[in-house]
Amino acid sequence: MSEENPATTRPAIEVDALRIRHHGRETWTPDGVSFSVRAGEVMLVLGPSGSGKSTLTLALDGLVPHVVAADVEGSVRVGGLDTASHSVARMSEHVAIVFQDPDAQIVTGSVLDEVCFAPENQLLPIDVVLARAEAALRRVGLWERRDEDPAVLSGGGRQRLAIAAALAAGGEVIVLDEPTANLDAAGAEDVYDSLREVVADGSRSVVLVEHDLDAAVTLVDRVVVLDRRGALVLDGPVDVVLREHAVELERLGVWLPTATTAAVRLSRAGVPFERLPLTPAELAVALDAVAELPAPLAPVVVPTPADAAVTTDTTAVSVRGLTVFRGRGRGRVPVLRDVDLSIRSGAFTAVVGVNGAGKTTLLQAIAGVVRPPRGTVSLAGLDPAAARAAALSRHVGFVFQNPEHQFMTHTVRDELAYGPRATGREPAQIDAQVDELLDRFGLAEAADVNPFLLSGGQKRRLSVGTALIGGAGVLVLDEPTFGQDRERADELVDLLATLQATGTTVIVATHDLQLVAETATSVVVLADGRVIAHAPPDAVFEDDDLLVRAGLRRPALSRAMRLLERHPDWRGITALSRLPGPPR
Repeated sequence: MSEENPATTRPAIEVDALRIRHHGRETWTPDGVSFSVRAGEVMLVLGPSGSGKSTLTLALDGLVPHVVAADVEGSVRVGGLDTASHSVARMSEHVAIVFQDPDAQIVTGSVLDEVCFAPENQLLPIDVVLARAEAALRRVGLWERRDEDPAVLSGGGRQRLAIAAALAAGGEVIVLDEPTANLDAAGAEDVYDSLREVVADGSRSVVLVEHDLDAAVTLVDRVVVLDRRGALVLDGPVDVVLREHAVELERLGVWLPTATTAAVRLSRAGVPFERLPLTPAELAVALDAVAELPAPLAPVVVPTPADAAVTTDTTAVSVRGLTVFRGRGRGRVPVLRDVDLSIRSGAFTAVVGVNGAGKTTLLQAIAGVVRPPRGTVSLAGLDPAAARAAALSRHVGFVFQNPEHQFMTHTVRDELAYGPRATGREPAQIDAQVDELLDRFGLAEAADVNPFLLSGGQKRRLSVGTALIGGAGVLVLDEPTFGQDRERADELVDLLATLQATGTTVIVATHDLQLVAETATSVVVLADGRVIAHAPPDAVFEDDDLLVRAGLRRPALSRAMRLLERHPDWRGITALSRLPGPPR
């Protein structure tokens, strides 16, 4: 028998007793983690916010410690190369990485140039470079926009561009940190279809950090789970980890597929499951196998959303004739087109639509971040585009899609205090508010840490805290649960619901339609820069024609319920809160 070639039998990735401590931090996250990844394997990394998932991804291509300053113990080898003793440039030939924030890695002036950048730097022939670029851009739906400046793409468009650049780079390992966080449901499915093609021949491996498991679960082979201290607590096939350890993962505060979360809740109400489902179709089959289900809980009664006829004393936000363009000169394109919208005081309004529909731009116009060239916005009589910063902050708090875009100081404590100090509040009052928010958002131990060294989830919580501390009557948040583990997302949503119940008007843009089903009192649906609906969530999710026009997919729970054959009274359920059983 001939000897095996070590290059073909060696794991694509070998991580041995890895510990990482960022400079300025006391804790090691990850802490003592060991695992290997085979060629062609797709591995999902789960864990609470702050457990070290993103830090682990940065170590896989040597960015930790060569670029991001940190103490490192243990070792990481990719393709047989030790990342500690090889440069990032050398490791980039083997590892392509997609960050949480696509703006952190886009470096060129056109979509095509961005995807060509890595293979060009590998000195590949021009025909190979162009072939790779075209294939990658077609996979993510950007080939027709190849000549555009990445700056004119939506956040989701830039995320797809970063993924295309990773695909074109050609390394044997692709590392993706929250690759679909800025994508609509169709875009997320397209990404995973592309990754499925990439790993089909068994030559490339994928390491994935992801919170939205509904699209990812059918791609993943294996799951490793980190606990709050950054230690590895589970490692096994996806079926074993997610089905057999679902309750343990729920206690840990990480996300599960929506179907699994629903089944865990129903099992506590006495509904039997032979095995826990991972997909909407599996959940529907399991429920149809039960002869009799308990009655679903009554839906929460929500107020009817405002319309153009509402009087000004009940209107928090009024938008009239709003038109906004992106880009300049010949590249100038309309993002919002003649938008009319009224949002009632105290509403929890979700703004939804596919990537590029205009969600972020609408929120930025409401908050005064962008000045509309045509049309008006009024916050209880205040024009946000013309107001001074101090006056604006008393009326509206804004949370950016990417938290880093709003950080101003060198410590978490100072970041929270920055706004109140600028408005001249008493120092003792500011200190008390800051301490309360540090505790509420689990940031007390990081009070003196630079905001840019926080985990993605911690950065998001800090950005929400900076908006809340001003006490504004309108709170506007762009993808508020992005980067959050399930426990922290639940806490954040509960906090927003409490604020709304006490009179704060909450406006969120989100791709998470399950979040919309659970929390929103009204939904604004955007398509091609226009408002095509403003209605309660159930009305939106039951309107097939509207969803098709908007390019939206029903939330996973709604998809499962509509597949039921034996239980017609369950088919209209869209929210987990309507399922029998104790809350999570």
